[in-house]
Amino acid sequence: MNHLGGSRLSATWRGLGYLTGSLFTAAVALFALPVLVFPATARAWASWHRRRADRLLLSPCSGPVRVGTRRVLGWLCAGVVTGLAFGLVVVLCAGNAVTTAVTVPLWWALPAGTRAGGFGAGVPLSGWGTALTLGTAQFVVFAALTHWLVPPLARLHARICVALLSPSAAERLAQRVETLTETRADAMNAHGAELRRIERDLHDGTQARLVAVAMRLGVARELLDEDPGAVAALLEEAHEGTEEAMAELRAVIRTIYPPILADRGLAGALAALGARSAIETSVDVGGLGTVPAAVEAVAYFTVAEALTNAAKHSRAARAGVRVARVGDRLSIEVGDDGVGGADESRGTGIAGIRHRVLALDGTVRVHSPVGGPTTITVSLACGS
Repeated sequence: MNHLGGSRLSATWRGLGYLTGSLFTAAVALFALPVLVFPATARAWASWHRRRADRLLLSPCSGPVRVGTRRVLGWLCAGVVTGLAFGLVVVLCAGNAVTTAVTVPLWWALPAGTRAGGFGAGVPLSGWGTALTLGTAQFVVFAALTHWLVPPLARLHARICVALLSPSAAERLAQRVETLTETRADAMNAHGAELRRIERDLHDGTQARLVAVAMRLGVARELLDEDPGAVAALLEEAHEGTEEAMAELRAVIRTIYPPILADRGLAGALAALGARSAIETSVDVGGLGTVPAAVEAVAYFTVAEALTNAAKHSRAARAGVRVARVGDRLSIEVGDDGVGGADESRGTGIAGIRHRVLALDGTVRVHSPVGGPTTITVSLACGS
């Protein structure tokens, strides 16, 4: 019960702060309307309000508002109306409660003949009994109204803001098509770069060693009758070159599709990554069912890159990996207790994770405040 009461009181204070801020910004918007009608300014103003609403509703913070200009201007008008209306409720309820709490103890300092306000308006304040009776009743009523009205009004205002600034089904579809077009282009570029890398590795490494092996075997064949000792040395060098070529070939194959995935499955491969990690790592893998090979590969490389980042950049002592199947999506979460502050623009490997994930129509969320901890959450479609 105490926990519920504390939560309710916390919601009241948060709602008071939110609606008071909305009242202030609505008044500012009225005076700054000539500036806010410009699309860029209106979108920045709307994005800030959308983040306020998300925080009040305890929802993940949204990115910049991407709805049409008409929707933004419509929200601006609605925001002014609702901000002023709901803010006046705060002024009426909380303002009267605060005014009563301040003036009742000081009634004696008021001019003679002063009459009470609020629902006791007109009653003369002639003594402590009248002041305390009316003051206490008025404070309790207005405080109760504030306690019960402010939280739902704040949530209603926030939901109106979110509803008006959220893209429609057509806009979401257009944004999705745009994102898929961009990620498809990135995937094609990455695929081309990967093919060139594989060709270069095979040409400069494996092929060169196989050519050397063939040359040694050719020389050995010519010397077979003349110098058996030289032939033995050449055969030994050819054998070593073959082993090195096979090792390089396995390394190239491992970058395409890790053999451990085929041998041990995703759960076993992730457990091996955790065991080989440079920092203490716990791995928790739930029931995954059948996961497409492409999704397994992306999940494996995501966890490998995230653990490498944690070891190299975050100064973390521990890391954790959680992988679970939720409906038709694979959820991957990698966290560490490091210093945080991960930035994709500084080449920490997150951009590579994002490109791989988006190419499969997945999502990536990175939470890495300065001071830590860092959490990378990935969601991949893996069929029903």
